[in-house]
Amino acid sequence: MDETEYRILIIEDDTGIAQAIETQLNTWGLQAKCVENFRNVMTEFSLYLPHLVLMDITLPFFNGHHWCSEIRKVSQVPVIFISSASDKMNIVMAMNMGGDDFIAKPFDLEILLAKVQAMLRRTYDFGGRVPILEHRGAFLNLADAVLTWQDTKIDLTKNEFRILRTLMEQKGTIVSRDHLMERLWESECFVDENTLSVNVNRLRKKLDAAGLTDFITTKIGMGYILE
Repeated sequence: MDETEYRILIIEDDTGIAQAIETQLNTWGLQAKCVENFRNVMTEFSLYLPHLVLMDITLPFFNGHHWCSEIRKVSQVPVIFISSASDKMNIVMAMNMGGDDFIAKPFDLEILLAKVQAMLRRTYDFGGRVPILEHRGAFLNLADAVLTWQDTKIDLTKNEFRILRTLMEQKGTIVSRDHLMERLWESECFVDENTLSVNVNRLRKKLDAAGLTDFITTKIGMGYILE
């Protein structure tokens, strides 16, 4: 994977520090973005789908420990804490919440870069893209075929996973029944119109039971869409 394809999300409320990090990471050939909405960090996380997160501990509304815990519910993306609260208790808590490394402020930007690059190499040398799709706050982990909604994990069958993945990859676009059947055929299962309808209905029941009502919309004579 080319280094310029790596996305770094910076969750830091000190504008000066955040912009300095963003500028330097971009200069070094990485894509970097600073969080703007500290009330709902997960919305920006799901839209940007970063390969690595730089996380301050002291933030408005909810602290970095909280947001790291929320990220861990849906993703194993590496999280490096950057904080002046570098006492033993905060470092231990950061690691317990799912952090992968801790850099104490003030820090040298070149050391930060070295740690970021090392973490990316260790994490993605055998991988690639971040395997998560999102819609309406629900996260589909492509690695284990599990959909997470708030604190609920929804296990999917192979067919349900392929249907939902196809719809989430093309959200906002009507996906024809023929295209969905082609995707299901890839699993070497016999699929006809009735089989597709049964699988879509079962998937809808699972989503409804979890509180994700009207997640999939039927466009009569055309197909399905996530709006």
